[in-house]
Amino acid sequence: MEIQFKRILLKLSGESLMGEKQYGIDETRLEEYAAQIGEIAALGVQIGIVIGGGNIFRGLTGAGKGFDRVKGDQMGMLATVINSLALSSALEKRGVKARVLTAIRMEPVGEFYSKQKAIESLEKGEVAIFSGGTGNPFFTTDTGSSLRAIEIEADVMLKGTRVDGIYTADPEKDPTAKKFDKISYDEIYNRNLKVMDLTATTMCKENNMPIYVFDMDTVGNLKKVILGEKIGTLVF
Repeated sequence: MEIQFKRILLKLSGESLMGEKQYGIDETRLEEYAAQIGEIAALGVQIGIVIGGGNIFRGLTGAGKGFDRVKGDQMGMLATVINSLALSSALEKRGVKARVLTAIRMEPVGEFYSKQKAIESLEKGEVAIFSGGTGNPFFTTDTGSSLRAIEIEADVMLKGTRVDGIYTADPEKDPTAKKFDKISYDEIYNRNLKVMDLTATTMCKENNMPIYVFDMDTVGNLKKVILGEKIGTLVF
């Protein structure tokens, strides 16, 4: 089977990194992610990654508990940096070169992000991990990943989740929910489906960036997506 995507932006959920734990990083899940990413890197796929921070701190939740929203979001951005460093460490342990780029200056933790640096890194065969969201409060990591996907001129934005695609309702709550193989951005709006936040979805729509939603927590699925197996939902 042929590779379907030469350059991807992979969006990973911070919550998924918890695995079986209640908080923080599950080492087993981290290793599984690193193995799957290494597998497609070996095929020659150029990989950019954005990872959330919800396993450590979520800005909106903090705001609900009395934190200043801006400071809460800044704490959330730092959580994504911690996750990015953990993932880069797990990749390098497997012999996969990785580089962490941050949206806020914090050398020597990571290099300050620029499109040029990111693309140079991808073309050298490094996995480029984009941390710190957009560097601004009030934007989610979904919006950060949409922005980076568009900037690095990715073929697709792959959204790795706990479910195997987009459904008419939450399949974990509604057993009658039906899965979509394909769905348009407009239908997501009209059905009010919670795939990503509105800003992120709008950015993808306006820049013709397809989104592919799939279950990242099943080992081997990332390679299946890259080779064109229809295991998730395409948003176009």
